[in-house]
Amino acid sequence: MAKALALLVLTMSAFCSQGAAADSFRCGTRLVTDGDSEDKVAALCGPPTDVQRREVLRRPVSWYRGRPYYTSYEPVPVPIEYWTYNLGPNKLMRRLKFEDGLLVDIETLSHGYYSDRDY
Repeated sequence: MAKALALLVLTMSAFCSQGAAADSFRCGTRLVTDGDSEDKVAALCGPPTDVQRREVLRRPVSWYRGRPYYTSYEPVPVPIEYWTYNLGPNKLMRRLKFEDGLLVDIETLSHGYYSDRDY
């Protein structure tokens, strides 16, 4: 029992000590990662299958030496876009989240599907 517990603690500490990997998405031979602009992603991957737009209200923030400093108490609208790439039924779809024009998250979805353009 003690060996199993020690092994579990060792395994968990190994996973926790690893830094979080940046999200990435491969478009053919090209790679897009967090921080890329919408223009760069569109140039590398082409147009997405679907785009959803919305806005969220956030307090404006400036970063200085790794710390956030809020510049106002009044929230401002921040544009959010979700781009979905359908890569076909043999690959997993991807949803890219852009905040204020920059890629901040890449989500892997279920398998893609045949679209009307495929026929």
